[in-house]
Amino acid sequence: MEKNLNLNLKVWRQKNASDKGKFEEYKVNNISTDMSFLEMFDVLNDKLVTEDKDPIAFDHDCREGICGSCSMFINGQPHGPKQGVTTCQLHMRSFNDGDTIVVEPWRASPFPVIKDLVVDRSAFDRIISAGGFISVNTGNAQDANAIPIPKENADEAFAAAACIGCGACVAACKNASAMLFVSAKVSQFALLPQGQPERHQRVSEMVAQMDLEGFGACTNTGACSAECPKGISLTHIARMNRDYLAASLSSNEK
Repeated sequence: MEKNLNLNLKVWRQKNASDKGKFEEYKVNNISTDMSFLEMFDVLNDKLVTEDKDPIAFDHDCREGICGSCSMFINGQPHGPKQGVTTCQLHMRSFNDGDTIVVEPWRASPFPVIKDLVVDRSAFDRIISAGGFISVNTGNAQDANAIPIPKENADEAFAAAACIGCGACVAACKNASAMLFVSAKVSQFALLPQGQPERHQRVSEMVAQMDLEGFGACTNTGACSAECPKGISLTHIARMNRDYLAASLSSNEK
């Protein structure tokens, strides 16, 4: 049965990356439990606009859990209290009437705040650009079954490719490490025959770019995987470490 909630919100407001920023408190009433978290923010912003106040900036696109844009830290957890969901998939039935909900942006120096709850995650794009590619020959498309791939490898590559690059792993990590994200992007190619020609070059360049962007080191606490809305496994980090070591040894032999 649908219920309505009256909620207290503490939302981080920040004009830009150089602004100090602060929490501001808002009340929202008659919020349907069937609403998503972002729909609740739409209601709040409509209220702010009618009061001639600046609406809260937040990032979103698909609202279907596949774009990774809706990066919010909710009550101390990336994307909120539910496992395996993004903010846009989080429904207000996960909260109780009278709750106080604290909402803030990702906290990591490589993700500078653009405004309010919007952060610049272009560091991820630069990491992918540094090596997230495969060589292809032009001409007719190859037959689908011309390259046999073990089902186990195909399934694991698909699971790695499910990473949406939302940055929850970075936000959850005490070191702001991007190892889970980078390892997923490395693994989705490393597990397939098509990804073998640049395998060593790819991992070396992506790790180098990750370090250049200022992400922290991995200390294997597992918070990244626990908070990942797509359940990306820590085994990808182990695979990337092995590939990086192999690439380093191969480079030293030349």
